[in-house]
Amino acid sequence: MKEKLLISGCLLGKKVRYDGCHKKLDCIDQLFKTFEIYSACPEVLGGLPIPRLPSEVQGKHVIDTNGCDVTAYFKRGAEEALKICKKNSIKTALLKERSPSCATKVMYDGSFTGGLIDGMGITTRMLKENGISVFSEEEVTKLIMMYVK
Repeated sequence: MKEKLLISGCLLGKKVRYDGCHKKLDCIDQLFKTFEIYSACPEVLGGLPIPRLPSEVQGKHVIDTNGCDVTAYFKRGAEEALKICKKNSIKTALLKERSPSCATKVMYDGSFTGGLIDGMGITTRMLKENGISVFSEEEVTKLIMMYVK
């Protein structure tokens, strides 16, 4: 039986990013061979449209480029992603680095200038707090090697 994996929809090639694009991984076929895949975009699950304004974490809030506080959408999306994991007994996630939802180690600094800071996105934090291992797309090879039989 394959390990179950929650993966950011944009990494699977779904056009769910803020800009209406995707960040499809080259190793998608290997992921499907190795894991039972569950796709999710926390921002869309939280009620945000495609496309949407870029958003970055500023303190305890997520703010879009118009200055609107969109934190509630990000929290709702994190809760929905966690529900998917709990309902399907998913213990591992592969999420998009730098995203205010999905960052695992590094995210944009909130200035909308491309600067980066250490930090976790809202969904990553919630999943980790609930015992789910979270990897970024930058660690995909490591993740696959952990589960290749």
